[in-house]
Amino acid sequence: MRSTFDRIRQALLFEAIGLCLSVPLGSLLLGHSLAEIGVFAAIASVAATVWNYVYNLAFDTLLRRWTGSVRKSVPVRVLHAVVFETVLVLALLPVAAWWLGVGLWPAFVADAGLSAFYLVYAFVFTWAYDALFPAPAAEARAR
Repeated sequence: MRSTFDRIRQALLFEAIGLCLSVPLGSLLLGHSLAEIGVFAAIASVAATVWNYVYNLAFDTLLRRWTGSVRKSVPVRVLHAVVFETVLVLALLPVAAWWLGVGLWPAFVADAGLSAFYLVYAFVFTWAYDALFPAPAAEARAR
């Protein structure tokens, strides 16, 4: 299992890199200013950071209980990313509609596009993070 420090580092790196990529992309694709997208992204980032910590702790705990390890196969990584993003989209949908001044359907369409980006990003980031900072059990097996 990962330490609290490691989980916080993972969540903060994920959000910082994600913001640097998604704010300009979201502004360009959605036709809103960098400021509008940036404020919403900051709100979403705080929510996502908290959710990231809670979700990864719960996911790893359940994975270890069910499989005896926190090692993730490709299908498990896909499931991990899809569930994370689905819950986050549903939680942030009304906030996006309100902040951007659009209805739920346009907010959903916009959110779905950005979520597709984050779905791929979450998959790649988590895999890279696990490679750069292996969980303690994985380190011990590698020796």
